[in-house]
Amino acid sequence: MLVDDDHGDAKAVQRAFKKVKIANEITRAIDGLEALDYLRGTGGKDKIHPPYVLLVDINMPRMSGIELVQELRADPELSRSVVFFLTTSSHEQDIEAAYDLNAAGYIVKETAGRDFLELVNMVDRYWRIVEFPEPSN
Repeated sequence: MLVDDDHGDAKAVQRAFKKVKIANEITRAIDGLEALDYLRGTGGKDKIHPPYVLLVDINMPRMSGIELVQELRADPELSRSVVFFLTTSSHEQDIEAAYDLNAAGYIVKETAGRDFLELVNMVDRYWRIVEFPEPSN
């Protein structure tokens, strides 16, 4: 799942997934509230089921990425969600807040590059080699 309000960045990530031939479906949410609707199957959204990896921007309207992950960690059904922050912020307080929430990684968009190919390759490798726990019922 890609949670990002920037349409240009979202399209770049989606193009990179296609270019690298990753067949996994990408569900996009424009902010934390919409992401929660997809993860919980509320607000008229079809629920996505684990395993999944979230790429989350920090600075978004309505609910920021940090607030989203705080909500995930407080929800027993979503607390094990794997989250990578993908953001423009290189502020130390944001990096610390992300890792305090057990982020799997923190990637600054500028470092990832505009075509995001390295990022997508990294997420693909992660997805292929990491063992995920069975979903809780």
